[in-house]
Amino acid sequence: MSLASWFRWNEPPNRISQRNPTEMVVETLMMELSWQTKQAEKQQRERENEYRKIKTGVDYGWLVSYPKQSYDISPGERLQLEDMCTKIHPSYCGPVIFRFRQLIAEYEPEVQEVSRLFRSVLQEAAEKIKEEEEAKKLARQWNTKNKTSLSLTTFKSRSRISPFISDIKTISEDVERGTQSTRRVWSMPEFRNAK
Repeated sequence: MSLASWFRWNEPPNRISQRNPTEMVVETLMMELSWQTKQAEKQQRERENEYRKIKTGVDYGWLVSYPKQSYDISPGERLQLEDMCTKIHPSYCGPVIFRFRQLIAEYEPEVQEVSRLFRSVLQEAAEKIKEEEEAKKLARQWNTKNKTSLSLTTFKSRSRISPFISDIKTISEDVERGTQSTRRVWSMPEFRNAK
């Protein structure tokens, strides 16, 4: 038995993902949230150290050891955020991350505020997706209405009206019958009703 059979070096890598795109979106967005939470916590520690330096005039930062990550989102809030992430279409994953990073850079939030910013970005994206779906729905309805109205106009255009042959009695015909017909002098031909 060779060692190559124990290790899977000879097998080609599995390039096609077996996961659902929604799961990938949720995982990507939640990884971004945890990363931004860690970064916000790091920035908060640095601000606190700067404040202590200014206040005391002595830097004891080298002496302090910090835990890896002290802030964590509650399980209930995490489930709510994951549920909101499932409503995000995969094509909106990049713009959501971009918008979230913009807000983080703009506001420089405390650690506790990061999840609220993330929630607001998800709500904004969900509303945008909903508006676009409604617009597409209205466009589809408009297109189907236009198709039916065009079919009616083509049907109406097929029926021809002949101005000289008519079974409908009008007042002008009654008046014309009572009068003597005079010969026209104009260059137009004369039309007479065949009785």
